[in-house]
Amino acid sequence: MTGPADLELDCRGMLCPLPVIELGKRIGEVPVGGLVAVATEDVAARTDVPAWCRMRGQEYVGEEAAADGTPRYVVRRVSP
Repeated sequence: MTGPADLELDCRGMLCPLPVIELGKRIGEVPVGGLVAVATEDVAARTDVPAWCRMRGQEYVGEEAAADGTPRYVVRRVSP
């Protein structure tokens, strides 16, 4: 488990592509090296978030469960 992120995005109830759009809009709020976590039940996020990271030059850290069991996808900002 990665623990707390610098920014937690609650995207519960959002469907593809909204969680990734939210990630793209908000990743600039954390410093380079910081972590952003996207919590969403959207099954497409399991492939969308890692694909977004590859396209945008960010690091996909992995998937874990939020406290309520919702999947949580963690991204490290590695480029501006």
